[in-house]
This record gives sequence, C-alpha cells and structure tokens, in this order.
Amino acid sequence: MARQQAELAAQQQRVETSRAAAAQLIVQFAEQDAPARQPNVERLTGVEQIREKLAVLTHRVRAEVMTFAPNGAHTPESLRAAEPLDSELLGRGVRMRTVCLDSVRNSPHTVAYAEWLAERGGQVRTAPSLPVRMVIVDRESAVVPVQAEASCEAAVVLTGQGTLTALCALFDSVWAAAADLGEVRRRDGSGFSAQEREVLRSLYRGMTDESSPSGWAPRRAPRAGWPTT
Repeated sequence: MARQQAELAAQQQRVETSRAAAAQLIVQFAEQDAPARQPNVERLTGVEQIREKLAVLTHRVRAEVMTFAPNGAHTPESLRAAEPLDSELLGRGVRMRTVCLDSVRNSPHTVAYAEWLAERGGQVRTAPSLPVRMVIVDRESAVVPVQAEASCEAAVVLTGQGTLTALCALFDSVWAAAADLGEVRRRDGSGFSAQEREVLRSLYRGMTDESSPSGWAPRRAPRAGWPTT
C-alpha cells in the first residue's frame, strides 16, 4: 500500500510539473504581439479561423489526435456534428485520445458517444481538472487558446519542436493519471472521489463555483473539443 501511495504521489507530481510548464508556455503566447516575435507560431483570430484551421489539421492527420476538452458535457447536437469526421478518422486508423472532465460522466449521451468511439478504436478518459483546452495533431502541431476563459476569441498553432515536446509530455502525463470513462471512480479513505477532492481544493483556494471543475461547462463543443460560439 505504501509503495502504491508513493507511486501515485510521484505521478501526481509529474502531472503538476508538466501542467506548470505548459501554463508558462501559454502565458508566453498570451501577449498580443508574441506570435510576431516567435517562429513556429501562427495566430488565429475568431472562431471561424479556429474552426478552419482545426478542419485542415484533422483532415491531414496521419496517425494521432490528442485532445483536452475541459468544456463539460457535450450536447447531443454537437456529438452528432462530430460523428462523421470522427468516424472517418477512426476508419483511417487514426488513434484518437480525448481527456474530458469527470463531470461528463453525469451526461448519458456523452457517455454513449464515448462508448461509440471505443467500439471503433477511440479512447476517452476523464480527469478532475484539465490545465487548458488543447488539440495536438500527429505530435507536430498544437492548437491552444490564447486565453482559457475566451477560447473562441483567439488561439495559436504551435509547431516548435521544444514546445510540442512539452505539450505532448503534459498530455501523456494527464492521460496516464486519467480514468477510462467506463471505469468506476475510486474514492479515498474519506469517501471522496478525485473530482470531489478537486472541488474542495478549488473552494479552499477561493474559487467560485462557476470556475470550479464541476461547474464549468460554458459552451457546447463540436469535433476536436473546441466550442462553437
């Protein structure tokens, strides 16, 4: 038991370290003129540009799409809109891995869609919290919002090798610690799930319910985990 606890603590520390590194990267790109000063950075302004770029990247994907989708439960409409492209990618043998918030477990249609994906080779896991909305294609391009609270206003496409290495490490560490959507959530000795512990930590830090992991589901998300409005 002590060994398992030590391994869990080490894994959590790796996740936190990766999250901190990714957060620092995103701060660097949050400045309005940052893309003009840095190579391997493309700035996207407005939801239409973001959608168009995601469509280009996903249609060109060769091997893998990795997504952080911290937007809460999906609507039935957004899931239906995502189905044709998801089916086409999976049919081409593209590996699709998505991490959502634990709160999506309370959405029957989201769970049903995850099961549909799993039947075709896709994978969906959940975590108590996610550091940022993000889509990584073939470990070569990453799309992240300039500001997490306004992800439709502006985003950047990052292609630098060092940046992608850090973001892929972040995804891999969060993925390793996340639970399969079909898995029963474990509770600690106090009877709390990981999501409940995260909410308590959020409240302790003085966050509002609206910004806590369980309550944040601001906009419906289409394919690739990006909101539509």
